[in-house]
Amino acid sequence: MSAAGSVAKGVAVPATAHLPASEVPAVNTAVSKEENRLAPVMALTCRLTVDLPLPNFRVSDFLALHPGSIVASGWALTRDVPLCINGTEIGQGEMEGGGNRLAVRVTELA
Repeated sequence: MSAAGSVAKGVAVPATAHLPASEVPAVNTAVSKEENRLAPVMALTCRLTVDLPLPNFRVSDFLALHPGSIVASGWALTRDVPLCINGTEIGQGEMEGGGNRLAVRVTELA
């Protein structure tokens, strides 16, 4: 039997199955209680946004927008951008490109 456990006739057997009850590690009940408490909301959707602040953007800039407009941000490529869930900042991320896709690597969580 490996340290991780074994499979007997298609049934996974935990690595601790052969130990006496007194030697089986205790389950972290604090984590289990937290998971149980959050279970009803785990399937709810939320909106993750990557915000690119443009502090000097004016109403006149907004009114001048049209298809094909390019908005200069002044934001350094190496500077992290705020990550928000439903409008509340939850961390920071850096922009990355791969092929024809844009992605954000999470660098910090609040």
